[in-house]
Amino acid sequence: MEMASKTDSENGSLTLVKQGAEARVFESVFVGKRSIVKERFSKKYRHPSLDSKLTLKRLNAEARSMTKARRLGVSTPVLFAVDPLLHTLTFEYVEGPSVKDVFLEFGLTGVVQERLDDIATQIGDAIGKLHDGGLVHGDLTTSNMLIRNGTSQLVLIDFGLSFTSTLPEDKAVDLYVLERALISMHSSCGNVMDLILAAYKKSSKQWSSTFNKLAQVRQRGRKRTMVG
Repeated sequence: MEMASKTDSENGSLTLVKQGAEARVFESVFVGKRSIVKERFSKKYRHPSLDSKLTLKRLNAEARSMTKARRLGVSTPVLFAVDPLLHTLTFEYVEGPSVKDVFLEFGLTGVVQERLDDIATQIGDAIGKLHDGGLVHGDLTTSNMLIRNGTSQLVLIDFGLSFTSTLPEDKAVDLYVLERALISMHSSCGNVMDLILAAYKKSSKQWSSTFNKLAQVRQRGRKRTMVG
């Protein structure tokens, strides 16, 4: 969710930033503050009343996950409002680049090791806190991580696929999704996943069972690649 467009005016008008499979993301103004509005849209193939129930359920689940993540000590955008009728979440606009942009820049201009270490440590620490709190993000990519301007603080965004789970398998898959994203997008960043896992190990009390499962998930992934 890279946010690059400008607001039309100060009256809360919406500027489309991103269109996804499940939601549209707009930039707006909320009580004088720059904000992001995420609208979950209806699926025409579903019965209207069922669609409305499912959409509302997912909207509330995302809001709860963002709030829970903050309680667990993970930085997320501040949630301003939930509108159950329009199926929208309104939250703080986080000023700063995505981790994806930072890492791609490393690929072009060379890795700044100190900055890479700092970001990787924050990522591992944040995921460890989520997982120990029984929350799986579900879409850990470098696009869904922002670096707040002025503080270098990592902010996790887009909890649309997150869910509660204490299963090591679910946590391992969460890490594996991130690992595959890093390998495909950011090979120039070298051993960044090792740095993330080292920080995760320090952050998570349950790291051992998750790492055992991660080894199995990687093995299954390799087998699928060989078959494919």
